[in-house]
Amino acid sequence: MTPASGQLAQLLLLFFAAVVLAALARRVGAPYPVFLALGGALLAFLPGAPSISFPPELVLALFVAPVLLDAAYDTSLRDLRDNWVPVTGLVVFAVGLTTAAVAAVAHALVPSMPWAAAIVLGAVVAPPDAVAATAVLRPLRPPHRLLTILEGESLLNDASALLIYRLAVGAVAAGGFSIGTVAPTFLVAVVGSLIVGPALGWAVLRVIARVQHVPTAIILQFVSTFAVWLLAEHLGLSGVLTTVCYAVALARRGPELTPARVRIPSYAVWETALFALNILAFIFVGLQIRPILASLEASQRAPYFAVAGAVLATVIVVRFAWQMSFNSLVRWRHRERGFHPPRPMLRPTVGSGLVISWAGMRGIVTLAAALALPDGFPYRDLIVLTAFSVVLGTLVIQGLTLKPLMRAFHLRDGDPVGDEVAAARERALRAALESFADEQSTVAELLRKELKASLTVQDGNGADAAWRASHSEIRGRALHAARQAVLAMRSSEAIGDDAFHRMEEELDWLEMASGAE
Repeated sequence: MTPASGQLAQLLLLFFAAVVLAALARRVGAPYPVFLALGGALLAFLPGAPSISFPPELVLALFVAPVLLDAAYDTSLRDLRDNWVPVTGLVVFAVGLTTAAVAAVAHALVPSMPWAAAIVLGAVVAPPDAVAATAVLRPLRPPHRLLTILEGESLLNDASALLIYRLAVGAVAAGGFSIGTVAPTFLVAVVGSLIVGPALGWAVLRVIARVQHVPTAIILQFVSTFAVWLLAEHLGLSGVLTTVCYAVALARRGPELTPARVRIPSYAVWETALFALNILAFIFVGLQIRPILASLEASQRAPYFAVAGAVLATVIVVRFAWQMSFNSLVRWRHRERGFHPPRPMLRPTVGSGLVISWAGMRGIVTLAAALALPDGFPYRDLIVLTAFSVVLGTLVIQGLTLKPLMRAFHLRDGDPVGDEVAAARERALRAALESFADEQSTVAELLRKELKASLTVQDGNGADAAWRASHSEIRGRALHAARQAVLAMRSSEAIGDDAFHRMEEELDWLEMASGAE
């Protein structure tokens, strides 16, 4: 076996092992990132274990950009706006406090560590990763508000943490930290990202919308995702914030411009690709333990692990302290002024605060940011070891106990998304029927029965060409009216994006079943 074929065999075996571990995790009800990270760590010490390495500057782009785009595309701006206060608290204050606390702990334990490097460490371990949290929570059907907060936090806290990270890395390179020099850079990065992201989304969407070949369209989606991230980094903007804004721009206009025949297979490909990236990322996390330990001298290991343990405790305690303090303040305010949400949602409780506090598992962003530090960066080995310890520690400690905690509080909110889906389905059916209310043909009557029967698949086998043409024309008109009605409900905020995407999928399958282009 040649070296190249041996490496390919190792990679294939690695993917196979990851798929088995993920399946085992689902069977026992544990978050699959925990099993993958632990499996990778155990695998790292086996003789002949595969060694995976990526250029540090590409780690974030490879693992973060597509996952971030997928999360941002599905995010409901309406629901984020409804919960902007708790999300902002976690994105800004929790990240800022965690960064500051970790920097203080690291500098106290290692006085020779420059403050800028200590801040880099704080920014590296500050942002939680929602992949592990939602892998635990979604099967339990948690309150929609709770998921919205956690996913909104995960979407935006990477931007705030990585902006701090980049500024602190720049300060190390410049030999000092000055607010006067940092503030303009920070402002340009944020404002530029808010402008460039939507502009790129508008441009890319109009290019892809003209592509009729499905594989080409899907390839362009992936190429544009990585290109947006790399361009943002090249321009000195925030790759995270630019990608989020880019994805939101796609999500607002994409459903109207993208036909179902492109959307359905692209969703399937994206789901598979993201799962592959996630399992590779968390196996990659585990595999780093051997090279990390190999880079340390024997005398460094004990004090470095002590720092890693202290930082792990700090990130857990700071998040808990912030969230429960905020939760207490919010509950006091609701007692004084009443709880008047813009739409039905879970009232904040002690239980919901504890679940959010405990859902702070770190993931690939933390390790990727640490590995992206250049060689020769002050205390790089300590930062990488600590980042790995925080990722693995939070995945194991919090990831394996979050499910029992969630069950202990019996948090329920009915099913607001399901209610919105029912309302959207009723509105879509009414709009579809009204679009050919004056038609009295046999085809129209059959189509009425078909749509009323829960929008079941049409059956025109054996019909002549004229019948099929008439059926396709009326059905296409009806589905277009139904789709416009659902789009109007989202635009008027009668439904959120979760309900919208579920209705979109139903209408897409109907459109595909009708053979409409």
